[in-house]
Amino acid sequence: MCGRFFALQAPEIYRLFYGYPERPNFPARYNVAPTQPVPIVMAERGERHFRLMRWGFLPGWLKDPKGFPLIINARVETVQEKATFRGAIRHRRCVFLADGFYEWRREGTGRNATRTPYMIRRADGAPMALAGLWENWLGADGSEIDTAAIVTTGANGTMAAIHDRMPAILPPEAIEPWLDHLGTEPREAVGLCRPCPDAWLTLDVVSARVNDARNDGPDLVVPVGRPEPEPVSDTPRERRPLSSDEDAQGTLF
Repeated sequence: MCGRFFALQAPEIYRLFYGYPERPNFPARYNVAPTQPVPIVMAERGERHFRLMRWGFLPGWLKDPKGFPLIINARVETVQEKATFRGAIRHRRCVFLADGFYEWRREGTGRNATRTPYMIRRADGAPMALAGLWENWLGADGSEIDTAAIVTTGANGTMAAIHDRMPAILPPEAIEPWLDHLGTEPREAVGLCRPCPDAWLTLDVVSARVNDARNDGPDLVVPVGRPEPEPVSDTPRERRPLSSDEDAQGTLF
């Protein structure tokens, strides 16, 4: 799964890498969490554009979001089948602007369970193109919310050491066909979302401070010596929301 990520490079680097005309100015973000606004790239009338969207997908057919599960990920294996994503995989594909993400390795069970946070980055330092889906949700009162979710796939060999899922990281040559919803059929788009090569990624243990979304600073991306794993708590602050399309995987991390 993917429940936290970071975007650290200068806005101009993303603009040149993805080729959109907007010149947004936004700060480095070290601990992007669900429900927050996230930067994405989408295609419209054959051109790429930068947008900010809420990380938490709301399908267009939804009448009332109250009580609806927080959907932050979409399994690539089922996006063509599930009503939640069927329209988006055909018409509304995007790329999340990111440089890497966090994942937690869980060890043990029950009260003896612990989790250790890892930072996953591209070894070459390039932006990490995370495949995504977006939807414009219209409320009964006329309000509009642009929402998005990260597409996930099975883990590659590197990620398998800490989790069985990972975000779909697109190679540069796959970004254009992924965004081209007119020229790339859903079946072909799904085929672009494969586990990336092991050599693309580096994994480093980081501070447990990343566990709290209120923490957002450069210290979060500094590798540390292996810390004492943090016990898994069931207190309300530690409890994580489930996604209706990822619930077979358990909690957010």
